[in-house]
Amino acid sequence: QVQLVESGGGLVQPGGSLRLSCEGSGTAFSFNDMGWYRQAPGKQRELVAVIISSGSTNYADSVKGRFTISGDNVKNTVYLQMNNLKLEDTAVYYCNAKIFLRTFWGQGTQVTVFS
Repeated sequence: QVQLVESGGGLVQPGGSLRLSCEGSGTAFSFNDMGWYRQAPGKQRELVAVIISSGSTNYADSVKGRFTISGDNVKNTVYLQMNNLKLEDTAVYYCNAKIFLRTFWGQGTQVTVFS
């Protein structure tokens, strides 16, 4: 059974940095793409960043220039380096992975930016 386990969330002040990690397991194949979504209280879940197997990346406009997604296709891991964090980045961040037309989610990790 495919599982995604996130780590690296926490509390940080505006302008600070955090690095999220997500490790996938339960499959002998590489994910087609992996990414990060987030959901703030009272809001819908939104895409933050995604990286596909070729290495191409895509970012939400709100995080461009501040967040960097990277991954290891062989190890089925994905990372999100978040710099210059803002109050509005506060949310639960979810790891997402797709393989063979199926989508999987991690349990989420809380990121709180406070002043």
